[in-house]
Amino acid sequence: MWLFIAFIAVPLIEIALFIQIGGAIGLWTTLAIVVLTAILGTSLVRNQGRMAIRDLQSSFNRLDNPAEPLAHGAMILFSGALLLTPGFFTDAVGFALLVPAVRVAAFKWIKSRVTVAEFQMGGSFEQHQPHPPQRPASEDVIDGEFTEVPKGKSPNHPGSGWTRH
Repeated sequence: MWLFIAFIAVPLIEIALFIQIGGAIGLWTTLAIVVLTAILGTSLVRNQGRMAIRDLQSSFNRLDNPAEPLAHGAMILFSGALLLTPGFFTDAVGFALLVPAVRVAAFKWIKSRVTVAEFQMGGSFEQHQPHPPQRPASEDVIDGEFTEVPKGKSPNHPGSGWTRH
């Protein structure tokens, strides 16, 4: 329901703001502001995106929980989409998401509303399977390809290193 309301409300807010601001400062100035915010926003998103990737990599290197750097990266990506969308309301929300304090507050709010059942770093994939395939311990299977070497090879042939000559 909230998504439906957002899809209706955001375009209506943008149209109202375009009419009000365009009437106050003129058409060409309004269009110039929209284009300039897209260019400025792209530059800011690129810089902050690099910092978010660096934070995420250092989180992985320290084996810390990567949830916060991932959330910051997602919010920066979302702000970039908002800044490229023409409009004053979407630009205001996009620029707000580029402020680290706003992202931290949004992350804390989202974190308070989400419950993580289990978090585990490392380990193998098989630990998470409900019933891993069981194979008898005595059965060794080696899958590979081979080519049969003819017996008439000359004894001075260097060989492949895998056979004795």
